[in-house]
Amino acid sequence: FGSTGASRKGMLAVLEQAQAAGQKSQQDALIGQGSIFDLDPAPGAGGTNNGFAAPSRPPIPAEEFDQASMLAAEKESIGLFISAHPLKQVGPALRARIDCSLAELAERRDGDWVTVGGMITQTKRIRTKKGDPMMFATLDDLEGAVEMLVFGKPLAACEQALTVDSIVVVRGKVDHKDRDKICLLVQDATRFEPTEGEVAQARERAAKVAPVPRSLRLRLDASRLPARALVDLKDVLEGFPGDLDVVIELHTSTGPRCLKLGPGFRVTRTAGLQAELDALLGSAALHETAAPA
Repeated sequence: FGSTGASRKGMLAVLEQAQAAGQKSQQDALIGQGSIFDLDPAPGAGGTNNGFAAPSRPPIPAEEFDQASMLAAEKESIGLFISAHPLKQVGPALRARIDCSLAELAERRDGDWVTVGGMITQTKRIRTKKGDPMMFATLDDLEGAVEMLVFGKPLAACEQALTVDSIVVVRGKVDHKDRDKICLLVQDATRFEPTEGEVAQARERAAKVAPVPRSLRLRLDASRLPARALVDLKDVLEGFPGDLDVVIELHTSTGPRCLKLGPGFRVTRTAGLQAELDALLGSAALHETAAPA
């Protein structure tokens, strides 16, 4: 309904009145009932006189929802954020509170402590075989996602913060025990609710910092690569053009080799690219790092 130009809050405010006016107009048309005031006073002025005028609608107030309420209503209605994404609004302020993005977790060692941030997109609370409560939760920061495990005292202390659509700062340990999956063992989680002033200051600081070039690095074992893997990889990369350099770290029988692909193979990091690379090479092959100075 954004195409109408009217405010959503205003349209909702007069929705019942508008529906009632429309229903009355339909009922009047069915029984042939009209008012003398419905008659066209100038039937010869370029139109036909059908005896009825269009139903009048109440004026729509211009007042609109604040952005937080608007986004919450959009998510409740269709399951998606349309006008904006809450993480984009607080992104600079959130990055100032963390020491690791979700895309960088693959580079951290098993057992490393990290502070990450993002939005909770899924939660599932269960009981272990011993009867103790635990929670699985998915954290998303628009560049990546990670599954989090919460047990015992941290769960009791943090459960209220770990609700779907809440933006949180999480402290925990990286878990690489499953070779195909990275998890985060949560020790602490708090809701991230910065003030407008904090968000504005963080944006100003971020604007003054020169962007650090990044690269998409692929770790490949030459001995395990299918014959067409590099040809297929070329086709995948060409389908996602962008500004991110691609570097291949190749393990060979004679030792490691590092190959930086040319400008024609720069990519944009998207969920689609990640899915295709995961299918072709396996999820453990992909990681993103800051380019060396």
